[in-house]
Amino acid sequence: MPFINVKTNVSVSQESAADIKQGLGLAITAIPGKTEDWLMVGIEPDYMLWFKGTSEPAAMVDVSLYGDASHNAKTTLTSHITGLLTEKLGISSDRVYVKYHETDSWGWNGSNF
Repeated sequence: MPFINVKTNVSVSQESAADIKQGLGLAITAIPGKTEDWLMVGIEPDYMLWFKGTSEPAAMVDVSLYGDASHNAKTTLTSHITGLLTEKLGISSDRVYVKYHETDSWGWNGSNF
């Protein structure tokens, strides 16, 4: 049950959003046991976002996970996410933050896991 939310100050076309969603679906497999089957993706384009004092292209990515993941798996996922945003939106990897939230409680379908 991962959720990946991308906030960026870049405009994102429908085609680019679909490409990012597809790329994140592949990237999430860096976390053992996670697949696109349960992945939810949010993309917030044209977000008022400044990094290092400028409004040059940047992104803040929140990754929420049910359970936990190893440091190595999260490092691999971060690499995939930053590479994807560089390729699809032209955002330099040094202007992307990726934040992880791990939880043992996750609600779905009127109940919790």
